[in-house]
Amino acid sequence: MLRPKVPTMPQPTGLITPPAVVEPTTVIQHTPQAPAPAPVPVPARPTVQLTPGAVIALVGSGTAVVLVVGAVLVSMLLAVAITSASVAICALVIRSLIASEGKRR
Repeated sequence: MLRPKVPTMPQPTGLITPPAVVEPTTVIQHTPQAPAPAPVPVPARPTVQLTPGAVIALVGSGTAVVLVVGAVLVSMLLAVAITSASVAICALVIRSLIASEGKRR
């Protein structure tokens, strides 16, 4: 029905365009009138100075983050454990009901 047409590469014609001619430009060098000022050394990175109060704040905030993340992870684990236990109990009850239904007939 529908056949895709694969494009074919056209054959080269043999006509080649010559490359553009680039004219060289003259460079005029200027002699400096005044000597350049010496560069001022700049430190690679600014130094960070921590005060004892900042260190205590960092330790306190790090401890708080660890406690909060730990509490969230423990609560998620507890939720999964409770859910799986309830599903297991439901499965046992349903299995027991199906087994007792078969014995009554």
